Amino acid sequence: MEWRHFRNRRELFIVLIISAVVGLAGGWWVDQRWSARSIPPAPEEIRAEEEPRSPSDSVRTGLLTDLEDTTVSVVEKVGPAVVKIATTEKTIVDHFFVGRIVQEREGIGSGVIVDEAGHILTNNHVVAGASEIKVFLPQRRDPYRGSLVGADPFTDLAVIEIAGKDLPVAELGDSDKLRVGQLVIAIGNPYGFENSVTLGLISALGRGLLVDPDYGLQIEGVIQTDASINPGNSGGPLLDLEGRVIGINTAIIAEAQGIGFAIPTNTAREIMTELIAHGRILRLGILGGAIDDVFVARYERETGTTLPVQAGIYLVEVVADGPAAKAGLQPGDIITEAGGQYIRTMERLVEEVQKAGHGGKLGIVFFRGNAKLAVTASL
Repeated sequence: MEWRHFRNRRELFIVLIISAVVGLAGGWWVDQRWSARSIPPAPEEIRAEEEPRSPSDSVRTGLLTDLEDTTVSVVEKVGPAVVKIATTEKTIVDHFFVGRIVQEREGIGSGVIVDEAGHILTNNHVVAGASEIKVFLPQRRDPYRGSLVGADPFTDLAVIEIAGKDLPVAELGDSDKLRVGQLVIAIGNPYGFENSVTLGLISALGRGLLVDPDYGLQIEGVIQTDASINPGNSGGPLLDLEGRVIGINTAIIAEAQGIGFAIPTNTAREIMTELIAHGRILRLGILGGAIDDVFVARYERETGTTLPVQAGIYLVEVVADGPAAKAGLQPGDIITEAGGQYIRTMERLVEEVQKAGHGGKLGIVFFRGNAKLAVTASL
C-alpha cells in the first residue's frame, strides 16, 4: 500500500475532518435502518397480517347490520299496536263444605289493533268464556275495557273492541304473497312478558292445524314458522320485514321446538269483516266431509251396511243450536242438495250457504238411512 504524502498540516487536518463527517453520517444511516427493522409491529398490524378481511366479510357484516336495522324499525313501528289481553273467567263449582261457589280463572294472551275504531284481532281461545276482558297498550298506564265483537271457534279467531283516541294501528298485509324461507317477526306477550320480539322464517305454507281431535276439526291453510312462539303469544301478529301483519299467531306443538302456527291474514281479514258486520260467521253448523270411493268402502266395511248414495256430504257432528240442528239434521245424515243444487263437496255447500246470506233460508235435501227428506234451514 502506498501512503500519500501531504504537503502540510493544514491539508491533513481538512482530510481528517471530512473523514469524520462521512463516518458519522454513515453510522447514523445504518442505525436508522436497523432500528426501523427491529421495532415490533403494532397489534393492529399483526391482526391485519394474520387475518386479512375478504370482501365477503364486509358484505356479510353489511347484511346483518341491515337486518338488524330493519327488525328494530318494524318493532318500533308495530310494537305500539300489539296489546296484552288479560281475561277473567268465572265458573260455578260445587264445594263439598260450602256448596256452590264462584271461582275465577285468569288468562293472558295477545292481540293487534287493526283500525282506528279500536278493533283488535286475537284468538278465540284467548277470550272464550271470558266474563271480563282488559286490554293493555304498551307505554300506557291504565288498561282499556275490552268488549267481544264476535268469535269463530272454527278458525280460532275473535275480534274485541276498545274505546280510545289516537290508537296505534297495524297494517294488514297480503298473506297470499308469502314464500317459504321468508323472514318474519313475531311480537306478543309470552308468559306475560310484554312486547317480546322473536325473529324466524316461514317454514311451510298451507298446513292443516288440528284444533279438535274428537271431531277431526282442523284449520286449513295455516302458516308454519320457526319464530319462537310461547303461551301468551296467542293472538299476536306475525309480521313481514315491511311491518305488515301477515298472520295471527295461534298455536305451538308443545313437544317440539321451532314449530309454531299462524292463521293467514287474508283468512283473518274475511272473518274479521264478517264478525264486525254481523257478530258471527255465517255457517250451517255441521262437521263432516265429502263422500268418495274410499269413504264408501270404509263405511261398508265397518258398518256392514250400504250407503243410499255414492256422493254427498256425510255429517259427523251437528253443532248444537246451529241452523242445521234447528232444522232437524242429525249426525249420520247425508246432504245431497242445497239451494236447489247438487252437493258433492263441502266447498260447494259453503257457497250455497253464502248465497243465502245472513237471515236467509236454505232448502236442504238429505238422506237418513234410505229415506230421502227435505228441510229448510234458517241462517
